[in-house]
Amino acid sequence: MRALLLYVGAVVVALVALKLLVLAVQPRFAFFPFRGEDITPTEHHWDYEAVTITTRDGERLRAWWLSHPAPRAQIVYFHGNGGNLSIWSDILIGIARRGFSLLAVDYRGYGLSTGQPSEQGLYADVDATIHYVTQHPRRADRPTIYWGRSLGATMAARAARVVQPDGLVLESGFPDVHALFARNPVMWSLAWLSSYRFPTARWLEGVTCPILALHGTADSVVPFRVGRELFDRITSPRKRFVAIDGGDHNDPTPRHAEHYWDAVEQLVAESTTSTKHVRPRTPDP
Repeated sequence: MRALLLYVGAVVVALVALKLLVLAVQPRFAFFPFRGEDITPTEHHWDYEAVTITTRDGERLRAWWLSHPAPRAQIVYFHGNGGNLSIWSDILIGIARRGFSLLAVDYRGYGLSTGQPSEQGLYADVDATIHYVTQHPRRADRPTIYWGRSLGATMAARAARVVQPDGLVLESGFPDVHALFARNPVMWSLAWLSSYRFPTARWLEGVTCPILALHGTADSVVPFRVGRELFDRITSPRKRFVAIDGGDHNDPTPRHAEHYWDAVEQLVAESTTSTKHVRPRTPDP
């Protein structure tokens, strides 16, 4: 009996130590920020306004406002877990050139934003961004669309839970970390020890605006089946899934561009007739 108790105690201590280790290193596995800002829209011959957004916990976020002279919609863009606004500038300019005004923000610890990234910290960044958008209306006569890519899809879903937009684009998204690692036993086990959840599907519960899910069939980071699972768990009756044949996770420009942009155009058309619903802030998961 004494040997059994010692064994059980050793297992418990090992699990506690492993959990503490996972909690300590989890930001390094979830976030890959690049500091600084070496490329701006000016290098792409596009005028922009540098914006500072202050969060409720005092961080200062760097954001870009890219104005279009005749926008068909205004986009609030949430990028993925790597890089900074400079690295994402090609994609941002590509969206603006399609006829959209756009606000894109660097999360805490990214680019010129202060602080260090964490799951709850990024939610605070999203909340502050949406508060800024509602307090600084640019074109109230145009639909507002939240657009998130990869981890940014989780942030766009969170934003839709705070203030519902006219439309929502989820590109290369996932339902939550457990679904993401469901077929990787080691990472799936570590995910249970982590405090990070990134519950995209949960944030979307009750969101009823038009939703477009875009996912590449050759995505090497977020497998196609995971993107499809996210779509299946979306409760909005106005949802559409578009597969990008051969598309990978970090494609700088969309494959089958006509198919890709046709889907976006349809979402914009549906969003034009959508109605905004302001929602109270929800507790963090």
